[in-house]
Amino acid sequence: QVQLVESGGGLVQAGGSLRLSCAASGRTFSSYAMGWFRQAPGKEREFVAAISRSGGSTDYVDSIKGRFTISRDNAKNTAYLQMNSLKLEDTAVYYCAASKTILGPTLRQKYDYWGQGTQVTVSS
Repeated sequence: QVQLVESGGGLVQAGGSLRLSCAASGRTFSSYAMGWFRQAPGKEREFVAAISRSGGSTDYVDSIKGRFTISRDNAKNTAYLQMNSLKLEDTAVYYCAASKTILGPTLRQKYDYWGQGTQVTVSS
């Protein structure tokens, strides 16, 4: 069992930056690939970024490439999502998730544990 707690969301102006953190309980954090998803009002939850167990492999949705960076610190049991050059369309609730796979999958169904989410609001 893994419990995930996101933090770092908030209100930011367009063009600004935020760093989301996802703290995981337990001593097996490095056994899970990690992913970030987001859900805007009235829309489906969508894949944003994923990172492999070791951190050596990452994947991103095209809309955030070059602006967001996923990383992890296995010693701290924490995953991060650095978000730069934020746009209005990045407004959503952001969720972190843990997958028992080695590489970070893009499909929601491949994730086993989810956090409660953190709100990111980008204003003009």
